[in-house]
Amino acid sequence: MIGVIVNTVAVIIGSLIGLVFKKGIPEKMSDALTSILGLAVFFVGISSAFDGENILITIISLAIGTVLGTLANIDRGINKLGDWVENRFSKEKGKISIAQGFVTASLLFCVGSMTIVGSLQAGINGNNEMLFTKSLLDFVMAIVLTSTLGIGVILSSLFVLVFQGAIALSAGFAAGFLSNFVIAEMTCTGSILVMAIGLNLAGITKIKVADCMPAVFAPILICPVYNLIMELVSSII
Repeated sequence: MIGVIVNTVAVIIGSLIGLVFKKGIPEKMSDALTSILGLAVFFVGISSAFDGENILITIISLAIGTVLGTLANIDRGINKLGDWVENRFSKEKGKISIAQGFVTASLLFCVGSMTIVGSLQAGINGNNEMLFTKSLLDFVMAIVLTSTLGIGVILSSLFVLVFQGAIALSAGFAAGFLSNFVIAEMTCTGSILVMAIGLNLAGITKIKVADCMPAVFAPILICPVYNLIMELVSSII
């Protein structure tokens, strides 16, 4: 768990540094940085979107995940939590909600093969090298994100701790389900959501990305079913 803890602390420290920078950024410059950050985030998403091996699984995962997330109204729940925190601790309400910063950062920090593979390695054999590398990357990203999106980014550290910690603690069990195929499809699906976040930040779309978050986990169930169907088809043919 040491790698997970280091990653969490890195996000917290990076966020705190970002808050210091944010205080000295004029509103006009902050708006411009948010838009350009959106394009950068979109690039981060598209650069990993081709890791998937089967576009059909990605489409099904997005569809099922979005339906489940919309039914559960995840976006509304997160926004309510963000509004409560904002009203409780912030003197004035900003253009960018705490919820937006939380969702944006959580997906960026927790979607990708480094998160899953690194957490599995840490849990199975105590190898934290990949998580240490990821911690450095997340530290820098937390500074940039918080300087434009605000305090909501620091809350994502809790998601990092819970998400990566859960994978590390259940590594022995999870390793049987998270094959390279599954990880690739999870990365691809998550990357598309990251692209959506980038478009939102740039002001191009208003996608409720939080409602789509279950899609990231959908390949865990869909991939085995897909493999089973392919085996049955092959045996019949």
